[in-house]
Amino acid sequence: MKKIVLLLVVGLAIAGCSTVKSGTDQNLVVLQGKVEPLGMSTFQYGTHVISAADKIYALKSSKVNLKDYEGKEVTVKGLKVAGYPIDGGPEFIDVQEVTNK
Repeated sequence: MKKIVLLLVVGLAIAGCSTVKSGTDQNLVVLQGKVEPLGMSTFQYGTHVISAADKIYALKSSKVNLKDYEGKEVTVKGLKVAGYPIDGGPEFIDVQEVTNK
């Protein structure tokens, strides 16, 4: 009985995992720039920002500690958060991976 419950839990955990979508997906974003803490802003979402290609992007992540990359030039891979930008704010990116430039 315990084995069945364990297998069920593992199976549900695997089924609930999301995968990074292919590069052809329009929601996948790759940005290069310097990660900075959000600070004061006119928009109220995200914890950090990155300036890339003369545009600012708001960032959040549950997979990566963005504080570790503050002030550093990095490459950020993430997914656009649906429903953003709002009220003239920047695109909102859910960061999946960060690598040093």
